Amino acid sequence: MRDRISGLPRSIAGPNVRSRPLPPYRGILAVDAKDFTGRPAIEHEAVSRAVPELLKTALERSELRDVWDSRSFPTSTGDGYVFGFDPTRMPFVIHPLLLTLQDVLTDFNVLSHGAVPIRLRVSLHVGPLPETGDEFSGNGTPRNDTHRLLDSRPVKAVLASHNESITHVAAIISDRCFEDAVASGYTGRHLDHFVEVAATVEGKSFSQRAWLYVPQPSGPLYEEESDGGTVGVSAREAGRLAEHLPGGRGQGHAENNAPNGIINTGTVSGGQRVSNQRVAGDHADGGRAGRGSGVTPA
Repeated sequence: MRDRISGLPRSIAGPNVRSRPLPPYRGILAVDAKDFTGRPAIEHEAVSRAVPELLKTALERSELRDVWDSRSFPTSTGDGYVFGFDPTRMPFVIHPLLLTLQDVLTDFNVLSHGAVPIRLRVSLHVGPLPETGDEFSGNGTPRNDTHRLLDSRPVKAVLASHNESITHVAAIISDRCFEDAVASGYTGRHLDHFVEVAATVEGKSFSQRAWLYVPQPSGPLYEEESDGGTVGVSAREAGRLAEHLPGGRGQGHAENNAPNGIINTGTVSGGQRVSNQRVAGDHADGGRAGRGSGVTPA
């Protein structure tokens, strides 16, 4: 009886009972191949093997081989791959890695290996995760959220709507990553390359602020919500809009587009101009009537 009891798993520690050290912070990178389940079964193994090799090649070309060599809890997900890395390397994983991964996939898909073309969704997040050195290593909320971001509507919409011959990578970056690595100025990519979105997953109670980054876009970088609202603005535009919200910093000229009158989003001290556009059905020249529009980064 004692042997059977001693063979049981350790009891699960209850939250908020006593203070314990945080697990080490890790950056988390996850990728998924678009339309994997729709491929013929004979292609599945080839894609599963190719994805980590493509990541490794992109890291080497980006002079980030150390990120690959020291990766934590590397796991194939069948249609993708996930691993943890030193979070101080996050700015470099955002850029130049994602741009280089776009180039690597372009080579792969165009120069012949393209008998099995691969387009990838990428998600990046950061947070405390335990490293136990076994198959259970790296489990925790930050990793779960990384996979939710990867499956979220905005990043899926990009690869679905952009030209499959041009856009091979679409990345979604958690707000925490964006604030720490991009907004702080540590990443060598202008803020306007990143588009704010509401990351939601169909059938899941998940909704987080996140940022799209598409190294080679060939379509709009926004998502229209089913309730009629539109999300998806560049970092610079998000800051500009915030200035005109109640309590915002803007106290100068304001401009609104309103098909039937003036829309005020706060107190404006200064001039206000109304642009009345010709409406055809539910659409106005230049966008949906009464809605914001997505901003495509330069």
